[in-house]
Amino acid sequence: MGRSVAWWFRIPFWQRVMGAFVLGALVGWLMGEPAARWFQPLGTLYITLIRMIAVPLVFFAVIDAVGRLHGQKSIATLGGKTFLWFALTAVLAVGVGLGVALLLDPGEGVENLVASESYTPRQVPGPVQVLLDVVPANPFGALAEGRILQVLFFAALIGAALVKIGHKAERLRALAGEASGVMMQITRWVLEMTPLGTFGLIAALVGSYGFERLLPLGNFVIALYLACALHIVLVYGGLLLAHGLNPLRFFRGAAPGMQVAFVSSSSFASMPVALRCVGNMGVDRDYAAFAVPLGASVKMDGCGAIYPAIASVFIAQYFGIELSLAQYFAILLASVLGSFGTAGVPGTAIVMATVVLGAAGLPLEGLGYLVAIDRVLDMMRTMTNVTGQMLVPVLVARSEGLLDRDAYNAPHSVGIDEAEEVQA
Repeated sequence: MGRSVAWWFRIPFWQRVMGAFVLGALVGWLMGEPAARWFQPLGTLYITLIRMIAVPLVFFAVIDAVGRLHGQKSIATLGGKTFLWFALTAVLAVGVGLGVALLLDPGEGVENLVASESYTPRQVPGPVQVLLDVVPANPFGALAEGRILQVLFFAALIGAALVKIGHKAERLRALAGEASGVMMQITRWVLEMTPLGTFGLIAALVGSYGFERLLPLGNFVIALYLACALHIVLVYGGLLLAHGLNPLRFFRGAAPGMQVAFVSSSSFASMPVALRCVGNMGVDRDYAAFAVPLGASVKMDGCGAIYPAIASVFIAQYFGIELSLAQYFAILLASVLGSFGTAGVPGTAIVMATVVLGAAGLPLEGLGYLVAIDRVLDMMRTMTNVTGQMLVPVLVARSEGLLDRDAYNAPHSVGIDEAEEVQA
């Protein structure tokens, strides 16, 4: 038994996850619908474990990080640069989405689609309400309900207060750092469940989904997957090259976070893995603890930029609407601003698409046709989101002198067990 366990952990993490993915797809295909009944509980358990650690991990890490960042770098400067890169990469993502959609014409030749019965137009909160919702009326309620932006805000206030009090709060500051270390250890244990969770999620998805639901909207699926892949490889890779960083090193280090994002379809569930990946790549631990949770709430290149852009073109083509330059500009502007304006709102992709379609004057009912394949779309959208959430901290850290180039370029294997105490 001991030898079997040792053999298992000698296999690189990414190979364990990829093997579980392939095996899960094969089992789901062979078993069909019963696979969902048998294996979905494994995936549900894994996602629940990830969600269990995410909020306390962010809470203690941000408290510790804000205190440590004070006096090193201006938090306002780091936050401003982070938001700037969020916006710039979102603009590029919209451009990629529109370009691929116009090239592949996903709405041409599609007829007689049936809208999903589960679809109802989303009520989108106004920007003022979104800003007000960042401040928790009950911090303990925000912690209990997993509202990350509110947790981030409250934790940052506590960290700032510890800095202001100074030596009087040394024991509390040390306690926050120790609690953050404990959560990191629990995170390592939970992440070892990733191959098992991947197997359960993929087996259930393939078994219950089948391919017949994808055929009518195959061009849309291809367009979205292609646009996301191009954005990750060309845009993200190009930005890394422009900053003097090897893209292959980045993708190798980011692979665990990308894998978890793909199978879980949740930026929130992927956040602990993404945080460890960014730290392992040499980004200052304290800045990473601030930037990655923020990105998990507002950095949505897949859901908030590429998907609404392609959906807009699809719906316009399906209904025979000729998009004007003004409408294209509205799609661009609404995608970039909307990703910040809908931060923390559940169902980000549908909310963002609602915002963009409304800004461009396109029929919202068209989203009902896409709901049936949303789970398959969400896998690639989320992987794009999380890749961007890991990329931006690397770029900002590089420009601000907060990136350990030796750690970034280290030829470590892909996994979650390297650099156990990242820059502690």
